Amino acid sequence: MKLFVGLGNPGAQYAGHRHNIGFMALDRIAEDHGLGPWKARFQGHAAEGRLGGDKVLLLKPATYMNRSGQSVGEAMRFFKLEPEDVCVFHDELDLAPGRLKVKSGGGHAGHNGLRSIHAHIGEAYQRVRLGIGHPGHKDKVSGYVLHDFAKADQEWLDDLMRGIADGAPALADGDAGAFMNKVAQRTAPARSSKSAPQDSGGGDKKPGAKAEAPAPKDAPAEPEEDTRSPLQKLADRFR
Repeated sequence: MKLFVGLGNPGAQYAGHRHNIGFMALDRIAEDHGLGPWKARFQGHAAEGRLGGDKVLLLKPATYMNRSGQSVGEAMRFFKLEPEDVCVFHDELDLAPGRLKVKSGGGHAGHNGLRSIHAHIGEAYQRVRLGIGHPGHKDKVSGYVLHDFAKADQEWLDDLMRGIADGAPALADGDAGAFMNKVAQRTAPARSSKSAPQDSGGGDKKPGAKAEAPAPKDAPAEPEEDTRSPLQKLADRFR
């Protein structure tokens, strides 16, 4: 059995916050795979079901972020799970918006939810780090994470959530690579063979060079250069 944990803060006033992206990820997995219903369990809200051939428990702690470990530890003890059976979805300031990385073990980097989980179950669990970007200064972090995503973020956020749901069965199977490939197919889809590839900084193009847009099909042709000598021009006038 796998325990998927989404980090966030409970309550409608926090639902759209960047800090709640972990909750959003679990909600999308449950919706797309028909898991549930959500029930009040383990000091949080839990939904059970199967992803592929694996039984999975989705858990959204309702203890507030800095006590998330209480909820996770209770669920682990009930199902007799090990830290390696746990996968935590959380916001990550050090990744650009829309980026995602999977990591096992390591420190909590000051994240209050991870800090609490470390204290209750150790560090040997898996994390899905969901990039939200950084506000630019540490003094702005609290206001940034405890604020709704901007309207401009909705497109990449939806693509990311779709990719996470697509790849959830692979993650439950322990195949992090296949999971990330599914996410990439949503967040960076392959270009159509009919469209010209855009420059990505490689090739022989010099830094700073700009691509030129093709002329419109209906644009008038430029006049050809007149290469006649002055004497020829004068003679042609009297022909």
